[in-house]
Amino acid sequence: MEGQTTHGETASLRTEAECMREREAATREILEVISESRDNEQPVFEAILENASRLCNAPLAFLSLANAERTNVLIPAHRGTRSEFGNILDGFIEPISRTELVAVRPIADGQIVREDDIKDDETYHKGDPRRRQMVDVEGARSVLGVPLIQRSMPLGAIILYRREVEPFTADDVSLIESFAAQAVIAIENVRQFKALENLNAELGNRVQEQVGEIERMGRLKRFLPSAVADTVISQGSDEMLSSHRALLGVLFCDIRGFTAFCETAEPEETIEILQTYHEEMGKLINAHGAGVDHRMGDGIMVLFNDPLPCDDPAGDAVRLAIAMRARMAELSTQWKRLGYRLGFGVGVSLGYATVGMVGFEGRFDYTASGTAINLASRLCDEAEDGEILLSPRAGVAVEDDFQIESRGDIHLKGIREPVEVFRLAGTATT
Repeated sequence: MEGQTTHGETASLRTEAECMREREAATREILEVISESRDNEQPVFEAILENASRLCNAPLAFLSLANAERTNVLIPAHRGTRSEFGNILDGFIEPISRTELVAVRPIADGQIVREDDIKDDETYHKGDPRRRQMVDVEGARSVLGVPLIQRSMPLGAIILYRREVEPFTADDVSLIESFAAQAVIAIENVRQFKALENLNAELGNRVQEQVGEIERMGRLKRFLPSAVADTVISQGSDEMLSSHRALLGVLFCDIRGFTAFCETAEPEETIEILQTYHEEMGKLINAHGAGVDHRMGDGIMVLFNDPLPCDDPAGDAVRLAIAMRARMAELSTQWKRLGYRLGFGVGVSLGYATVGMVGFEGRFDYTASGTAINLASRLCDEAEDGEILLSPRAGVAVEDDFQIESRGDIHLKGIREPVEVFRLAGTATT
């Protein structure tokens, strides 16, 4: 009857929903690998190729990169190859002018390559040895190549092959484009990390050579967050930048539904949303006197009480969370009018963590690790749209100033025992 959903339509919708969940899970997995591999992009490449191969039903996958001088193309990672062809890829080095090769062409011109059958093209028929190896040794037929673009510059490409003639779809292209963006993040993180390692060594040498304190601190301030740099300068020493333990108020927040939004939105829309989000959250972070904030995609971590001391780290974190939630409610209303259904969740914890200097985004920066950090992150993951969830210790610390209520014991990923989680029920009572 008209208006009723058929069994076939229901099955199709169920399949689409399952596919969306698989893609979201793959994106989360890759982002986790990125966060754990700032000094080595190889684990990220492996995770991207594994998920791309599986989700696109492409047994053979590899990632090609241009060298720093953009003269040659190498293949640092591949999966699914037979041993003979794997050895060929390990030794792959071709000039970037070899645009007839699928591994090179997206890097040379920044365009997507999609061929239904590479055995039926001019390069194969002319007997090109690389193309012959692909087809005759590995058995590759249908191919998809998607460039890794950073600020309009192609850095490399993700290449997928099928061993039968089965053309790749527009959905495949969209998925691999999102993976390509994540690969660019990993590459940039590693490059900046190594650059900052070099900067660390340079600064160490300058200290040993007794460069003047004013000059040394001036250089530090170019790369440190302003709050950290001011504290270093006022103390006249950078000892505080070394690894140490501190009691922290920790806030994690991110946009609900952002991964699904990225899979359907245009890149320009995604960038515009992120720019607005980070700009507005950054204003609030600065206004609330946080010592450090660390950002990755739509995720933000904010630390209170180190390096800038404060009397009420948990309370300050909650006050910032309330301000963020209010501003995000306004933004979400504006975005909804444009058809974007995005929400916001926050997790807050209080506890000791190890704090120290690392390199990120072209500067020295603080980061922290420990149970308090993991707990705030997991609470953020658990929070529903508009929720601010608190750890037990944070809840006890702020219960006299804020209305909180128990959400019950919850099993959180990576934490062995269930944790009693508290929800912020209202604003400050004073």
